[in-house]
Amino acid sequence: MKRKVQKTRKATRKATRKATRKTTRKTTRKAPRKAKKFSIKDARMVSKKRYNMLLQKKKRTKKENKDLDRALFVNYCKCIKKIKYADDYKSGAEYPICMSSIYKQRGIKPPKDVTKKCKRYL
Repeated sequence: MKRKVQKTRKATRKATRKATRKTTRKTTRKAPRKAKKFSIKDARMVSKKRYNMLLQKKKRTKKENKDLDRALFVNYCKCIKKIKYADDYKSGAEYPICMSSIYKQRGIKPPKDVTKKCKRYL
């Protein structure tokens, strides 16, 4: 008899603990953050001389590759912004034009989702 009473007491304790936990813990959902926009004009850029040297060089170190990728990305984004707000081109034409002029004609494989990354910049 004592065992049954002890088991029921334990069960009621557990039930009350769970009930109090549920009422005390309230989760609130946070709104998703908007991506902070940066100015492409203020982007850190390598000098023209170094940029041309990196383009011509066949074997590059990791740091040189990183610098060149960053410089190409900045040039690509600047190209998109110039063409996008010019009245001379149709809307949506800026992406293939800039992709061709910045990456393809130089024989460099464009990075994945480079157009999406450009949208973070003003």
